[in-house]
Amino acid sequence: MAVSKKVVAIKGGESSQKRDFDVLILGTGFSGLGMAIRLRQKGYRDFAVIERAQDVGGTWYANHYPGCACDVPSHVYSFSFAPNPNWTRMFSPQSEIQSYLKRCAENFSIMPHIHFGTEVLETNWDEAGKRWITKTSDSTYTSRILVAGTGALSEAKLPDFPGIENFKGEMFHSANWDHDIDLEGKRIAVIGTGASTIQFVPEIQPKAAHLDVYMRTAPWIMPHPDRPVTKMERSIYKLIPAAQLSMRAAIFWARETFVLAFTSQRKMMKIGEFIASKHLAKQVPDLELRKKLTPNFEMGCKRVLLSNKFYPTLGKENVDLVVDPIAKVSQDSIISNDGTKREVDVIIFGTGFQVAEMPFSERVRGREGKFLSEQWKGSPRAHMGTTVPGFPNFFVFMGPNTGLGHNSMVYMIESQIAYVLEAIKLMEKTDSVAIEPKQEALDQFVEDLDKKMEGTVWTSGCASWYLDSQGRNPTLWPGFSWEFRKATRKLKESEYSFEKASL
Repeated sequence: MAVSKKVVAIKGGESSQKRDFDVLILGTGFSGLGMAIRLRQKGYRDFAVIERAQDVGGTWYANHYPGCACDVPSHVYSFSFAPNPNWTRMFSPQSEIQSYLKRCAENFSIMPHIHFGTEVLETNWDEAGKRWITKTSDSTYTSRILVAGTGALSEAKLPDFPGIENFKGEMFHSANWDHDIDLEGKRIAVIGTGASTIQFVPEIQPKAAHLDVYMRTAPWIMPHPDRPVTKMERSIYKLIPAAQLSMRAAIFWARETFVLAFTSQRKMMKIGEFIASKHLAKQVPDLELRKKLTPNFEMGCKRVLLSNKFYPTLGKENVDLVVDPIAKVSQDSIISNDGTKREVDVIIFGTGFQVAEMPFSERVRGREGKFLSEQWKGSPRAHMGTTVPGFPNFFVFMGPNTGLGHNSMVYMIESQIAYVLEAIKLMEKTDSVAIEPKQEALDQFVEDLDKKMEGTVWTSGCASWYLDSQGRNPTLWPGFSWEFRKATRKLKESEYSFEKASL
């Protein structure tokens, strides 16, 4: 598998030599940085952030494929406490988001707290010492509190086709794009047609001698409303911050209404299907190709995509859309179930991430010596999507059932940050050395979630990465995001167990 782009290591500052902290944060995406910033603003200094990459940004540093951009409007895809008047587009490209996060780390004095090039190997709760012991590729850290901001889009999902190990050409996942591989004049195979693929395929098509795009299921694709943010608009946002805040609020509340079509008012989704179908018909005049690209499931059951470029690209002379399943891979070809052999020089996997599986759970061992993955048994559950019984002083961001299909994840992350700060405050108030949710509180929370999930578009029957191995949806929040904010605004002491310091 190819290696991602080369970078120069950046060293941490004041806390780079220390290995024992009150709070240890994993990851420097929106979750990790947001938590670190809020801790500093509250006066905390005894914390560190460890990051396996060599710069901040999380998924927005790791993903750097051609055309990489956000599919959530820029004005809501930023911290509420750090608006950015300089977005150049309504939907920001990857480079601008990563630069924004780096500026936040610098402006809020987080860089000295970050330990780069440090990957978590395993972390264990020490019952005797009431601390987390985190083994990394660099050294061993200890902390009273452990905050996992590793994100849902951090571990690439790779298919295991028969014979793939025998392929002699180049291959890599879009999340680990190898810019050193020259695609000019190459025969390229792209596996998958998800959110990443529809962005990079139009970018690489002009370079390819031939491009085969392998599609398992046709996605619903809406017209992309992206446009440049004018200089005039940016000037107004700089001079009148309230103007950008008003734009942010308008976009947020408009997108909140979308959730109705996913949940209680599914007939509204027919409007989206009509728009997407018209978009397909307009951009794909070839009736046979259009038929292949027509989805066979209810819109919203899988992730809804945005693009004005993907459909026209599939109609180019050097592009073939392949819908027959892959049977095997040889040294220089991909063979479909119908026996067709297509020669290829480069294979690019656009096969997404291990979302429902949450791979990080295989590295976290709790109170009884049990890994989080063992406790979850393939179906992740966390109280308020954040805490887990048997894992004291452990908080996970973008955890089970915190994902959104309609609005900005940054809003959910900030809700979780406030919840964690509330937990830390309660620990201090009650002089507790450990806090964890009660099992009955989690069970009730999950029962209520699953009940709300019933009848939503996400349970309409399609095969989706939203679902776990048991067919349950542990990924999405089945309601308005403001409802999650309300639920996490106050940590209910009755739902938690507090362990006091021994005398």
